[in-house]
Amino acid sequence: MSSRPSYFRVFLTFVRNSLVRDMMFPANFIIETISSFGWVMMNVGFYLLIFRYTAQIGAGTSDGSAWDKYQFFVFIATSMFINSVVQMFFMTNADEFSELIRTGGLDFALLKPIDTQFLVSLRKVEWSSLANFLVAAALMIYALPRVEGFHLTVWQVLLYPVYVVAGIAILYSLTIVLAAVSVWLGRNTSIYDFWFYITTFSRYPMEIYSGPIGGWIRWGFTFMLPVLIVVNVPARMLAKPLTREYAYLALFALAATAASLFVSRWVFQKALVSYRSASS
Repeated sequence: MSSRPSYFRVFLTFVRNSLVRDMMFPANFIIETISSFGWVMMNVGFYLLIFRYTAQIGAGTSDGSAWDKYQFFVFIATSMFINSVVQMFFMTNADEFSELIRTGGLDFALLKPIDTQFLVSLRKVEWSSLANFLVAAALMIYALPRVEGFHLTVWQVLLYPVYVVAGIAILYSLTIVLAAVSVWLGRNTSIYDFWFYITTFSRYPMEIYSGPIGGWIRWGFTFMLPVLIVVNVPARMLAKPLTREYAYLALFALAATAASLFVSRWVFQKALVSYRSASS
């Protein structure tokens, strides 16, 4: 029999162990869940307040790229789907990577007969983030049927989850790169700060980035650091048709996903080569 580990079985073990660990402290788990749920509802409430004073975001555009209330809620639900999965599976592990380096825990990870990136990426699961995913599902169920001219096609049903997964992969690649630089920085305790500032641009439709400065932001965070396509592409799959102006983004998103995964893997491997054991 092969001695290679079953990655799926290892992942299920991580999931089960994380759930058992969270259930050992139920009060803490409940508080984190309520806190996560409350933060999401505050954001939804903020956008409800905005749409009391305007019918569209990006109104006045000639290409039909403005987002009305329900289209924008589909966008927000898509953003919550993607970010909740990243937060649930990857962010906690990336944030603790510098501690593995400082305490020597990475030495033990390197000795395991399993891919190190897989091990450090998924060893903990943040179950409280599941609340955000459920809120996103409820928001999508509420908003999508109310989108003007709503009509789901087979292609939309098939492609939407594909591009959601692509968005998750791009953000995962970003977390791995931010974590890997801890090897060179010694102790990177600001990964959540970097994460917040960079991914802020992905939380809004790209139409809001207009004008000279906005145009450069839009170009840079689409083609250089492709965080704008993380939510914009899958959200457009459901909320509005991908017009000719934006259709190229669907193809670019797939290429950007492959490139992001390749670059993040390369950076992580280079970081491991540069790593020096805490006991040395």
